[in-house]
Amino acid sequence: MSSNLQRGDRINFRSLLTALCLTLTLVSFVRLDPAVAQEQRIRTLSVTGRGVEAIPTTQTQVRLGVEVQGKTAAEVQQEAARRSSAVVELLRSRQVEKLETAGITLNPIYNFDNNQQRLTGYTATNTVTFRINTASAGTLLDDAVNAGATRIEGVSFVAAESAIESARKQAIKKATQDAQAQADAAFSALNLKRGDILGIQVNGASAPPPMYRQFAADRAAAANVTTPVVGGEQQVEASVTLQFGY
Repeated sequence: MSSNLQRGDRINFRSLLTALCLTLTLVSFVRLDPAVAQEQRIRTLSVTGRGVEAIPTTQTQVRLGVEVQGKTAAEVQQEAARRSSAVVELLRSRQVEKLETAGITLNPIYNFDNNQQRLTGYTATNTVTFRINTASAGTLLDDAVNAGATRIEGVSFVAAESAIESARKQAIKKATQDAQAQADAAFSALNLKRGDILGIQVNGASAPPPMYRQFAADRAAAANVTTPVVGGEQQVEASVTLQFGY
């Protein structure tokens, strides 16, 4: 009887092993292919939104200069320095911002006659740049010309830095909302459900560089009439890319 029990135990153990092998085979058979599983896990949609915020310009960036011509280099350079000092003193008294020297040049003047080159004099230029409230720019330009400036090379209009920073944040917010709206439209058209946001990238939020407008300085004409300086708007742009799972 003991022999029969041992034989029965061996049979039951073999049956258990057979059932276990079949179970492992079935599990292996229904297991997803790794490539398919990976593809299902990384189904995403990336959308880039754009935001623009317009703000008024309240400051004027000016490029102002002194140009002097004369017979000798020393004479010309001295006169240019005298006039430039007077202009800079005026600008400092008006408390302009970001005042700095933009260029200093001294060049010979030649006259060509009968295929011969002859030195006739020198030209010196001193140029400065500064920023001032747009409402005061016209009067200051006229006063600078009266003080000795002979070149108004151009002006540009910019918003205050605090206003630009605030506009950047608003542009980013608008770009994010635009990206979300685009994603919702795409998922709705495809009858898909939008999942979690898997990635956020702020691609940029900046104002365009100031563009100079050319001005011509006329000291005689500036005596009785204030030069009109009128600003405009500045646009701050941003783009945001969102990556959604689905």
